[in-house]
Amino acid sequence: MVAEHLDIPLTLRDRIVAAASEMTTTSGWASVTMAKLADVVGVSRQTVYNEVGGKPALAEAMVMDELARFLEVVNQAFDKHDDLVLAIRDAACSVLEFADDNTLLHAIVSATHGADTELLPLLTTNSQSLLSVAKVVLLERVQGRETGLDLRQLEIAIDMVVRVVLSHVMQPSATPAETADGIAWMASRVLG
Repeated sequence: MVAEHLDIPLTLRDRIVAAASEMTTTSGWASVTMAKLADVVGVSRQTVYNEVGGKPALAEAMVMDELARFLEVVNQAFDKHDDLVLAIRDAACSVLEFADDNTLLHAIVSATHGADTELLPLLTTNSQSLLSVAKVVLLERVQGRETGLDLRQLEIAIDMVVRVVLSHVMQPSATPAETADGIAWMASRVLG
C-alpha cells in the first residue's frame, strides 16, 4: 500500500483490503470471506461490511489499491525524465517489470476456476475504473509538456498508451524493455 511506504498509519479499510489481498495471493479469491477478514483484522464481520461493502466492492478496492502502487511507479519514472518519450518508455518498462513480480496480479490473472474469475474482469472487460484513474494520472503528467496535440488528441494518445501497457501487463509478448521500446516508438510517432 502507498500508506505503508510513507509510514502513514493504515486505516481500518486499508487493513481489510491488505488482508484480502494477502488471502487472495496465498489461497485464492474464493477463500476470501468477510468472516475470515474479520478474524484476521480483529473486528466483527459487520464492521468489515461497513468498511468495504460486499465482496464485489472489496474486489474493486483491492484492484484500485494495487493500481495505486503501479501509478506510483509511473510517477517515479516521469519524475526522472524531462523528455516525454523517455518518461513514457521508463514508465512502461517499470510498470511491466513491477507486474512481472506482482503476486496479487499473478493470482488474479492465473485464476481459472470458480469464483476466482470474479477478479479478472476488473482488469479486462470491466476495467473502466482502472482505466479512468490511470488515464487521469498520465494526463496530469503529460499535459504541461509540449506535444503539439490539442486536449482531445492528447486524451486519445494517452488512452492508447494506457491500454497497450495494460494489455502487455495481462499478456506479455516480450521482455519489459522490448515492449517499452515499442511503446516509446509508438508514442514518439504520435507525440512528435
